[in-house]
Amino acid sequence: MPHDLGIPVRRIAERNHNIGRWTEYERGGHFAAMEEPDLIDDLRATFREYRY
Repeated sequence: MPHDLGIPVRRIAERNHNIGRWTEYERGGHFAAMEEPDLIDDLRATFREYRY
């Protein structure tokens, strides 16, 4: 989210992590689900594979 506390840079993140999904948004901040509820479906899809 572009207005979060820290904006990750993909090339730096890829050095230490296996990136499975990367979405860059034009709006939103730290509390993205409350700030931009229309993006919630993409956020849910991002974390769906981590559910038990």
